[in-house]
Amino acid sequence: MANDWKDRLGVVFSTDPDFKYVTTADLEEEADTLPAASQKLTVSIDRRSRGGKQVTIVKGFVGTTADLESLGRTLKTRCGVGGSVKEGEILVQGDFRDRIVSLLQDMGYIKAKRGN
Repeated sequence: MANDWKDRLGVVFSTDPDFKYVTTADLEEEADTLPAASQKLTVSIDRRSRGGKQVTIVKGFVGTTADLESLGRTLKTRCGVGGSVKEGEILVQGDFRDRIVSLLQDMGYIKAKRGN
């Protein structure tokens, strides 16, 4: 922790000798990835603020960022399009709602459903 002081810039310190400073990085822990059968995923489409382009969004994944990125990579590869993983959601370019729901159900995500 050579650069520990940089995380505390602008913080008012306590005179209490038992005070322990906790950073936000210490508080955030990733949740364990739930089994595929118990994941409740919703597949919807979004057209707003994307320049008229359609984007399929997969929401509701509970698990680590690495597992979410792996699932996103698999879905993008299977659909043959691009996309990204942002803020706990998988974004796939284009309208692939039905195809993604069927792919997820084949992968064991039996509670995956189509949104709007």
